[in-house]
Amino acid sequence: MTQEPRGAVEAAGSVLAALADPTRRQLLDLLAAQGEATATALAERLPVSRQAVVKHLAVLDAAGLVSGSRAGREVRYAVRPAALDATARWMAELASDWDRRLADIKRIAEAAERDSHR
Repeated sequence: MTQEPRGAVEAAGSVLAALADPTRRQLLDLLAAQGEATATALAERLPVSRQAVVKHLAVLDAAGLVSGSRAGREVRYAVRPAALDATARWMAELASDWDRRLADIKRIAEAAERDSHR
């Protein structure tokens, strides 16, 4: 596995921590389906208060998963896929590295098994 820059690993950690909460995952799903929405509109679709939605959106924003843009008195939130894409690439690389390691272990074990029967 290639060595990831420390920042990339920390960014993936922030994304995974943000996604650990089911309400934040619901918010991302809603924003992905709607394109963009206000905290008030999102709160109407969830069993939590507007203030809770704002706090969850702040965590998602800090992880780079959403961004808010002011439109008059409203802040409209939208999904930013780059952080999620980077995390998915990191996870795929990690999985590939483990697949390679496990294949090496299997190959060594099978060779040892063949050698023990000679």
